[in-house]
Amino acid sequence: MKLKTFAAIITLTALTMIGCRSNPVYTVADAPVVTSTRDYSTKDVRNAILQAGVSLGWQMNDAQPGLIVGTLNVRDHMVQVDIPYDRRTYSILYRDSVNMNYDGGNIHSNYTGWVQRLNAAINSRLSML
Repeated sequence: MKLKTFAAIITLTALTMIGCRSNPVYTVADAPVVTSTRDYSTKDVRNAILQAGVSLGWQMNDAQPGLIVGTLNVRDHMVQVDIPYDRRTYSILYRDSVNMNYDGGNIHSNYTGWVQRLNAAINSRLSML
């Protein structure tokens, strides 16, 4: 009887852990703009960010000078990020989400991967300037 109880506890624990797929909200703060040349403009940074996002399926919109809002829709999930930028730095900051279990500090673990891939794509585009 003890073996069955132990197995049930292990099964419930495993199922609970699988369901708890949330992480702290991943943020890129003041990442340096690293390029292969010194002859680039804020517009070049903007274009690199826009191209990086679009290449990964993000909808990228200029909200105002120095701020891009990126939106990613995956199945029934949506995430939005603010991407403030200037000639020297950029950030990727949580803005909004739907069906991502955001609780004010934690969010579904897929968010982290999506933002990390966006960050890597931005860095790749910037390195080509």
